[in-house]
Amino acid sequence: MPSLSVVIPVLDDAEMLARCLAALAVQLRPADEIVVVDNGSTDDTAAVARSAGARVVEQPVRGIWPAASAGYDAATGDIIARLDADSRPPEDWLLHIEAELVDAPEVGVLTGRGVFYDGNPFVAGIGQVLYIGGYFWSMGLWLGNPPIFGSNFAMRREVWLEVRDRVHRDRSDIHDDLDLSFHLAMETVVRYDERLTVGISARPFATLNGFGRRLRWAYTTLSMHLPDQSPWRRRIVRRRRARDEQNEAPGAVA
Repeated sequence: MPSLSVVIPVLDDAEMLARCLAALAVQLRPADEIVVVDNGSTDDTAAVARSAGARVVEQPVRGIWPAASAGYDAATGDIIARLDADSRPPEDWLLHIEAELVDAPEVGVLTGRGVFYDGNPFVAGIGQVLYIGGYFWSMGLWLGNPPIFGSNFAMRREVWLEVRDRVHRDRSDIHDDLDLSFHLAMETVVRYDERLTVGISARPFATLNGFGRRLRWAYTTLSMHLPDQSPWRRRIVRRRRARDEQNEAPGAVA
């Protein structure tokens, strides 16, 4: 069976991290390793991680992408799964990931959604429908395949090794999961499974500044990938690839 690493980037979030690690400790399929990336914390993040048996990787360059990419580089598992410090995975989360990727070797990335477990019910409801639901719908149309949701996904190690030098891993002002989605090879199969869920915090939407910052990141991420990764260009590439595969198929007439 494949080995499984879990990567968690963290900045000054020791209390939430402790809860996340507690949820990982009771997984039906335990992680082979947990890599906590300390992004320059001044609290007890590193101590909390080590006390739970996690390996701590230091990344002083601030930002989710610099921290997450350092964790993916450090991970040794055949499958690299990702959570945030405030994620709360159900006990069958890793078992679900392993089973699906073993049963479907053609799938390179498996992703699911997040479900808010805190915050104002109205705000959380709006965020669930418009932000998370809108993300999967709109970016699915843009990309031509499901987008990766950074708080809940897993990829094969070879997928990361193939894409790691193409992503904008040094940027702190973009969405790391969307940037990763754009730079995957066209032939990489991304599967969205609505049954693969984790609890996530509504803290980013608690203030207008927090919500606005994420919208700015979305604008920056999308604009920096134009025109090369525009929806129409991606469709042209996909049609060309499909035509070439059909022509190369046994019995195809040139």
